[in-house]
Amino acid sequence: MALSVSGKVAIVAGGGSGISLAFARQLLSENCSVIIADLSLRPEASELVSQYADKRTADRPQALFQQTDVTSWKQLSALFMTASQEFGGADIAGVFEPPFSNFWAPPSEKDAEAMDESRYKTLDINLAHPIRCTQLAIAHFLARYPADSPLPPGLHSRGVVIHVSSAAAQEAALNVPLYDASKAGLSHFVRALGALEPRLGIRVNAVAPGLIKTPLWTDHPEKLKLVDETVNEWVMPEEVARAMLDCVQSVDENVGGTIWEVGRNRTRKVEVFHDPGPSSPEFSSAGIRSAYEDVFQTLKKPGWGK
Repeated sequence: MALSVSGKVAIVAGGGSGISLAFARQLLSENCSVIIADLSLRPEASELVSQYADKRTADRPQALFQQTDVTSWKQLSALFMTASQEFGGADIAGVFEPPFSNFWAPPSEKDAEAMDESRYKTLDINLAHPIRCTQLAIAHFLARYPADSPLPPGLHSRGVVIHVSSAAAQEAALNVPLYDASKAGLSHFVRALGALEPRLGIRVNAVAPGLIKTPLWTDHPEKLKLVDETVNEWVMPEEVARAMLDCVQSVDENVGGTIWEVGRNRTRKVEVFHDPGPSSPEFSSAGIRSAYEDVFQTLKKPGWGK
């Protein structure tokens, strides 16, 4: 049950930069209006919103920016309210690429604010927020097109949710255990919802890219030390965005619950069982061993974790 994006409306979380910005740009080029949700916009994202600021018409989409902290469920709910008020509803929800995290810098008893939160912000951003956003999207789709009513003529889907998982969901790295765990959880969450499409026409799936050349890497020298460009291959965010669009529009292969690994100039379906796992150069950082050594040196410090 494919969904043509032309004339539709998408909510793109994290669209202020990176993969989600590339996805928003791809959707707009296909005549799909976009609500970008993020804490702020990079200059190139601000320029895109300005370019499509005019009210949408039949042959021209519109872009809106709504400042959003994705860890706030209230602010996530407000996105879907905006979609209803401004466009009559949303058809697509794209959930963004999160930053890496540092399990090896735990909250200290001296940090009263962190201790009072009693939570890992990384898991809020990487896992709890995509789960809640999916709940909101499904409720939104069913409010527009109830489960016990047939779809209007010419409409083949109630809506699509597309997540950005990672090749890290199949790998394990000592230096980023929270990131790996959250991505593995997200991929399995997507698979668990695969049965929605044949029964209700709601598709939930994900892309799983490797090493993507976005500000989450290029703006952080400490991460770039993990990359050897003579060995590792960058994947451009536009490649991931095209794969995300295929997840929305393709009929045959991109059924609900599917995970697509995105490499440089190639994609492949990640199987539930007996999958060989990512093996291409872009899915392994050449400096990983030095990152492991940094972890072991950290654990030698007196009072670690207290």
